[in-house]
Amino acid sequence: MRQWRLLVAAFVVATMAAGCAPASSGTPAASDEVIIYTSVDQVFADPVFKAFETKTGVKVRAVYDAEAAKTTGLVNRLIAEKARPRADVWWSGEVVQTLKLAERAVLAPYSSPSALSLPASLRDPAALWTGFGGRARVFLYNTTSKAPAPSSLGDLATLPAGTDPRRVAMANPVFGTAATQAAILYAAWSPAKAREYYDAIVRNGVTVVEGNGDVRDKVVSGELDWGLTDTDDALGAIEKDASVLVIVPDQGDAGDFGGAFVMPNTVGLVAGGPNAANGKLLVDYLLSAENEQALVRESWIQFPARGVPDARFEAGTVRFAPVDWPKAFAELDKSAADMKELFLR
Repeated sequence: MRQWRLLVAAFVVATMAAGCAPASSGTPAASDEVIIYTSVDQVFADPVFKAFETKTGVKVRAVYDAEAAKTTGLVNRLIAEKARPRADVWWSGEVVQTLKLAERAVLAPYSSPSALSLPASLRDPAALWTGFGGRARVFLYNTTSKAPAPSSLGDLATLPAGTDPRRVAMANPVFGTAATQAAILYAAWSPAKAREYYDAIVRNGVTVVEGNGDVRDKVVSGELDWGLTDTDDALGAIEKDASVLVIVPDQGDAGDFGGAFVMPNTVGLVAGGPNAANGKLLVDYLLSAENEQALVRESWIQFPARGVPDARFEAGTVRFAPVDWPKAFAELDKSAADMKELFLR
């Protein structure tokens, strides 16, 4: 088990390339606004939009989603509005739901000049979306707890001896990065094996809360011994000087998970959006090295695609599980249906 407070990820070196983004290729359109739908927490996204407004003079109108329905709700809204789009840009904190929008022809091709400094693995061949730095799925553990600490995602299905399942939590896997994790497991294993994993979690009586922020808050308060969340939420707990440890799961050689899962951000231009020129400007800015480093400083991104990680990180490496994103997307409908059956009773 690797106990972690702040680490530089091997993800930065292994899958991403350094470089600076070129200037935007466009100029503001006659309209002075741009509309973005985003699943990124407002506390992190608002400073980005204000910086963009200052730089370009274009007003950003942002539509956010509730924590409980994060990503999924806005994706469904974009699909419903496809015939008459209201948004210009989509910005998500994960990948699979963005692939769903691309598959449904909700996104338009756009090769942003800012994407040139990003690795090919984060650029859609059809230019429908581009990824950049992201977050990892980790455990948050209350150090005042007497319960054994977890070391693997498997510990949710096979609880360590002496663990009270009512004091262990995860976010509802119908939504957000928890839903993405389910699709990843369905792709990495088989639907039957992944379904059994989540069946075991339900049988154990593990507490299921609305979102990753709820996991963090309940672990910090001592209501829970430990829970599964994202690194941005974990960092928020550390910044409050809470009595917690962040544990990166599956860092040993054994096990079925192969390392921690990283969730890159993704950005796409909405097809037929009302402010297409300004939408391209905003996509350029979101994908820029300037913005990525700002998001590292603001603690939304822990593992950047380029540049220097958060200065508070200690040197080190984290073992990451490989993810086949197209295959995870191919399993999304099956995993989503199973998660709804299991966790929306």
